[in-house]
Amino acid sequence: MTKPIARAAFQLLTLIIAPLALASCGTSEREVDRAAREGILLIGNYGEPATLDPHLVTGVPENAILDALMETLTSFHPKDSRLAAPGLAESWEHSDDFTQWIFHLRKDATWTNGDPVVAGDMLYSWKRLLQPELAAQYADLIHPVRNARAYNFGEITDFSQVGIKAPDDHTIVIELDQPMPFFDILLITPALGAINQRAVEAHGTISDRRNSWATAENYVSNGPYRFKQWSENQRIILEKNPDYWDADNIALNEVHYFPIDNAKTEEGLFMSGRLHVTSGVSPDKLPFYKENHAQLVFERPMLSNYYYEINVERKPLDDVRVRQALSLAIDRKLIAEQVLNGTRLAAGGFMPPGMADYETSDALPFDPDRARQLLAEAGYPNGEGFPVHEILMNTLEEHRKIAEALQQMWRKELNIGVGIYNQEWRVYLDSVENSDFSMARSSLVYTAPDPFDPLYWMTTGGLFSSGNWSDPRFDALVKQAAELSDVEQRNALLKQAETIMNTELPVIPLFWSIEIVLRDPMVVGMNPELTNNTPVKYLSFDLD
Repeated sequence: MTKPIARAAFQLLTLIIAPLALASCGTSEREVDRAAREGILLIGNYGEPATLDPHLVTGVPENAILDALMETLTSFHPKDSRLAAPGLAESWEHSDDFTQWIFHLRKDATWTNGDPVVAGDMLYSWKRLLQPELAAQYADLIHPVRNARAYNFGEITDFSQVGIKAPDDHTIVIELDQPMPFFDILLITPALGAINQRAVEAHGTISDRRNSWATAENYVSNGPYRFKQWSENQRIILEKNPDYWDADNIALNEVHYFPIDNAKTEEGLFMSGRLHVTSGVSPDKLPFYKENHAQLVFERPMLSNYYYEINVERKPLDDVRVRQALSLAIDRKLIAEQVLNGTRLAAGGFMPPGMADYETSDALPFDPDRARQLLAEAGYPNGEGFPVHEILMNTLEEHRKIAEALQQMWRKELNIGVGIYNQEWRVYLDSVENSDFSMARSSLVYTAPDPFDPLYWMTTGGLFSSGNWSDPRFDALVKQAAELSDVEQRNALLKQAETIMNTELPVIPLFWSIEIVLRDPMVVGMNPELTNNTPVKYLSFDLD
């Protein structure tokens, strides 16, 4: 498998370097310096987006671009991750129990086709998100809205019964079935923003997953940037939107996203002056960068976890003793500190630190003796007769490094063999969505510092339940928590639910994430104190 990956990486490197080299031909000036002078940010972006339809995206490469293209009701706060900043809504308020939210839209927001952004756009967007035929994964996010789940599941067909109303063009009233103290931060998610009805229906129906409205030539957006070019597997170019309501405060003229899924390729481009910011750093190179180029290393905490999702319908992974044995045989600290050179924190549970008023777990020890005992109790003493399963991952060097470390630990401690199977990003997403895996690498990046949604997504049939796990005790606790507005009481129930997850292990948590990238010092505006991404609309260059 390594040769095709290496060849693909070389081809991608050639595709990217060629146009950049031509641009700088005949001069010793670095490409990043020329681009910065012209207000162009060059940034690595993991991989080629599967789609840029906000209702169909599920991954980081897509959402990073959507944050620039599409503005949601609220926006990331530039200084405090616990707050939401104004977006399409210039102000909002909520009821004392957090079940009614009223948003007041600004009157100077427009679409790139010239249409004004109105409250009806939000209603149309959520109606589309909830279409049963569209099968949008992020529809789960608004299931707490009154009757949203029933509409999404086809139990009712009258969208007017869903708890989102527009009393006028610039007011949106949302009624929830449960208290949601961080609802305004959740709405930053691109899937929950407005879309332009005229653009969608010019290229297909509201529920057509193959609707071509989200291609570069057809895209209608409302954010600080708009499409200029999409060269598949080479780069996506966004340009400043002159009609954006806050255009005067947008510093960058263009943002160029490069789909690079090989860390060494990306770092080579960065160190040769062809990227301003990378999407990550090779763990084995991080000590070198910190020792010799500390000014280039940017890191910040993240509300994110990294785990292996287990398909509990595949034997013997349906046996909790097997899942526990696999977990107990993992030395997370060794991987985090040595294999990944401190680029991750060893996970003690599913929920990462940084959640508001929530106690982080420490329930995942390294105990190979107990692991071997459990595996024997499950019928596989010393690994005898254990069938070979594969770890599914998307193509990225770091994912392979982690998978190989686990492969070696399970062979050493349990005497079982596990294969590794990598797929291109789009194919990998399809495999996970269709439960076509035994163990699948996965991660979550949370918008809001609230443990409710990540645990709700793991309930029976939830957004991230591709492993087909179901536990009525877990579901009941999450449902009880949903009915409480008192954050302390609510989180106590959620903690009990997480304890069940950390015992039953439908997912095996591995790490809590730290974002570490290489950043040219001329790029300013990236806040190391935030636990979320810094949108490119807040970035600029210091050329002094």
